[in-house]
Amino acid sequence: MNYGGIDNNYTSFEESAIAVLPVPYDGTSTWIKGADKGPEAILEASANMELYDIETDSEVYKIGIYTADPVTENRSPEKMSEAVYKEVSRLLNHDKFVVTLGGEHSISIGAIQAHAKRIENLTVLQIDAHTDLRPEYEGSKYNHACVMARARELCPYVQVGIRSMDVIEKPYVVPGMIFYAEDIRKGNKWMQEAIAKLSENVYLTFDLDGLDPSIMPSTGTPEPGGLLWNETIQFLQQVVARKNLVGFDVVELCPNPVEKSSNFLASKLIYKILSYKFKQ
Repeated sequence: MNYGGIDNNYTSFEESAIAVLPVPYDGTSTWIKGADKGPEAILEASANMELYDIETDSEVYKIGIYTADPVTENRSPEKMSEAVYKEVSRLLNHDKFVVTLGGEHSISIGAIQAHAKRIENLTVLQIDAHTDLRPEYEGSKYNHACVMARARELCPYVQVGIRSMDVIEKPYVVPGMIFYAEDIRKGNKWMQEAIAKLSENVYLTFDLDGLDPSIMPSTGTPEPGGLLWNETIQFLQQVVARKNLVGFDVVELCPNPVEKSSNFLASKLIYKILSYKFKQ
């Protein structure tokens, strides 16, 4: 299934500038299961999008969006991360702009590692309800709760939308590099402050529970008080305009057979980011 339901003229590996990599993995999530169905749900919903973006007056699909075969390694989070690392590295070596689809948040570890090895002066921008800074969780350093602990071993990071964490994560929070949801509610000044903390090159990891459950109910841990659509895309538009976005992932969609708007929002979010990135 091609992302966007795009005509085959714009989906070949050789000609596409963008590669979408599905990773249907849900091996370490701790509450609502089903994130392994997320990539398929995003791809299915994306076929119902209009491919002309009004805001940017562009049709980004025309630069080519290749949809890769899913990474299906599920024996352990460590082996899954290694498999994602290898596949993202392969795509980067072919000069693709890689969008990785989860799956739970642990799938981001391999993608971040692949980008960090290739790209200097990199910052990871995390949009999320949770800090994900546990050094280890439930016997694994590659658990979904450890994503940013692994990222901090590679490069700086900025966290946006945080509103839930364990006390053991507090020592790992970097003052000035975290923008709590309660502070975001006070106005838009945070956007410029957050962007100023980013280096030249940025990798975005977007956990959909960073959004408010009123617009994103279908996720594994729907935390109240999250980001809304307009402020989210306004922030991302400014990030892309001022920094070099080198890749991103979207994770933690937990599809609901009754509620389909979350699937569509996730697919639309991906297309908006790509439209901002490649509008010229």
